[in-house]
Amino acid sequence: MKSGQNNHPDQAKLPFLLGGGSIGSQIQTMDWSGSPLGAPQQWSLSLKTLMATILPAQAQIVLFWGPEYVALYNDAYSTTIGNKHPRALGRPAQENWTELWDDLEPLLSGVRNTGQTFSAKDRPFYLERSAHGETAYFDVSYSAVREIDGSVGGVLCVVSETTQKVQFERRQSFLLELGQALPELTEPEQIEAYAIERVGQQLGAVRVFLAESQGDDQQMRIARDWVNGAISRVGDLTCGESPVRLTEQLGRGFVVQGADAASVYVPVLRGSSIDAILGVEFAAPHFVDEDQCLLLEDTAKRVWQAITHARSERALRASSAHLEATFAELLALNESLEERVSAMLAEREEANRQLHETGKMEMIGQLTGGIAHDFNNMLTPIIASLELIRRRPEDAQRSVRLIDGALQAAERARILVGRLLSFARRQTLKPQAVCLATLVNDMHELMARSLGPTIEVVVQIDPQLPNVLVDPHQLELALLNLVVNARDAMANGGRVYLAAGVGEDDPDWPESVHGRQVWLQVRDSGCGMSEEVLERCFEPFYSTKQVGKGSGLGLPMVQGLAAQSGGGFAIDSQPGQGTRATLWLPVSRGQVCEPLAEVGDAIMAPGQMQVLLVDDEDIVRNATALQLRDLGYRVTEAASPAQARRMLAEGLAMDVLVTDQIMVDETGARFAQQLRQQQPQLPVLIITGYANLTPRELNGFAVLRKPFRRAELAESLAQLLALNRPLTEPPEASTG
Repeated sequence: MKSGQNNHPDQAKLPFLLGGGSIGSQIQTMDWSGSPLGAPQQWSLSLKTLMATILPAQAQIVLFWGPEYVALYNDAYSTTIGNKHPRALGRPAQENWTELWDDLEPLLSGVRNTGQTFSAKDRPFYLERSAHGETAYFDVSYSAVREIDGSVGGVLCVVSETTQKVQFERRQSFLLELGQALPELTEPEQIEAYAIERVGQQLGAVRVFLAESQGDDQQMRIARDWVNGAISRVGDLTCGESPVRLTEQLGRGFVVQGADAASVYVPVLRGSSIDAILGVEFAAPHFVDEDQCLLLEDTAKRVWQAITHARSERALRASSAHLEATFAELLALNESLEERVSAMLAEREEANRQLHETGKMEMIGQLTGGIAHDFNNMLTPIIASLELIRRRPEDAQRSVRLIDGALQAAERARILVGRLLSFARRQTLKPQAVCLATLVNDMHELMARSLGPTIEVVVQIDPQLPNVLVDPHQLELALLNLVVNARDAMANGGRVYLAAGVGEDDPDWPESVHGRQVWLQVRDSGCGMSEEVLERCFEPFYSTKQVGKGSGLGLPMVQGLAAQSGGGFAIDSQPGQGTRATLWLPVSRGQVCEPLAEVGDAIMAPGQMQVLLVDDEDIVRNATALQLRDLGYRVTEAASPAQARRMLAEGLAMDVLVTDQIMVDETGARFAQQLRQQQPQLPVLIITGYANLTPRELNGFAVLRKPFRRAELAESLAQLLALNRPLTEPPEASTG
């Protein structure tokens, strides 16, 4: 066959399918005699034009056409519905979306009957697209599309699956709650009872227990269990599996589904021995997906660690009590000995207290001193520049130089705050699927400039590695920190190696790293670190560089990012043998999102857009209002949500709500949620200087962190308005 020859000679008869990928070819060749749409040659001009646009698109798009909602979609969407493809193509939606038709049909008919767009973030749908049914989450936008005569021909659905993100956020929220609650419980029985109850509530189980080994892998004992409408199983553990097969699988660290498919067992290992088994049982057969496996594995390990720690503490208390009793007996025999022992104990207690206070004050002094030093360095040019501008405002050229200097200092301050938040694990991250090979390749020129001509960069990262789930901007900052550290360790030049790989629960990994992870390693041929430097390298503001050459927050920031992302970070180094820094990140099932196009300047307002700006800080509100007006927006200011409500009641019309989050009487998210009840499609931008806000606190609204630049404010509003702009007119017919 000659190059460029079409596999389907009849393709030329249907030019609107050109470039339509595998779905376009399938539409060309399939039998349409049983479809309500009839043969593609007979489709309306509007439908043909619409399909010519949908088929080559990279976005996941499905079109439900006609009163029977016949499904037509592109290649990108076909993977979303799993085994429903290809039988769903060209068939009424009710035939293949039976399991969620009671949920989907009202949405489609609402859009078709009213012509109004429906959109939602992280919308749940129950799907049967594989051997097991599941609840999946999507960002969706359903819009009416019209025929040439103006009638609604169908519903255009643009979707983006967010299941993995939602599961990750829920799992992290559960583990965070668990991590905060367990240290407050001092008795092992309290820890066990609390943990198994929370697991049962989280997964909707009928019975949860923690069975403890009785000295070998064959004998397990259940001391207590949590039940919800089930019979207690306290006593010896008996499973519906073959004991030999169950023990073998659990001993290899596997999560095991019971033979009845209504139970799951998660081992806690010590080497190759089983210490305990977390058992979860359901009322009916229940498929345990990867997200639930990860949650159960992390929970089992954390709970067992808390229980063993509490037992050690109790044993220590008992030992101390016994020792005190022994001392009391001795003291009763010798009054002078009693006085001497009392004095010695008091002296030791006082010495321990003073040592603890000294260490604590030293750490606080180091932290506050480092922050004060760096912030004073940044505030000095800002204050000096503003004073000089105030004295001679008429000198425009001089003012521009001073303003640029002040902005650079402010930007350094913002970066320092971000590093502090990353170190404290309070940075608000935006995790998404990231291809390491692409990210490192995009950074190659920046790294080369940072390293200089005497240092060679060697990259060994397979583009076929799984994507990782991480905030890409924070990962770039972390990688740049590691590369610059490598440069500073090679004063006479050398090589920096960047490598990556994938693994799962490797025994050589740090204890905090679990599950399937991708590791990213930065290795240099520099001078290496001494044992003393290696022990202190994660301390905030600790640095071996010259004064002014580093903040001492680079490595703590990388460590904080890894911990917040569900991974880990470790450094291995010896004097004269270079340093190896390894970052572990969790594997992502999602696809990498295409980056937004770069723009040269801030994006101006699209027309006469009316913004309602709510902020109880006058200085901040006034400055934000000036930025918005400079971008072309019309702005109405309100000093509180109460004042904003009065303005709206008096007839104020708005296109966008921009509100501060933390205000005296009410949060911005709560105020925006109330407005959304009257205006469901209202675009909302939350501006906040408070770090680590949860998705639940923000109700899924768009967020812009303080401090921000004019271009960041413009881009946030542009993205927000683009996502909320409904499709009110049908696309024009192609002229060929």
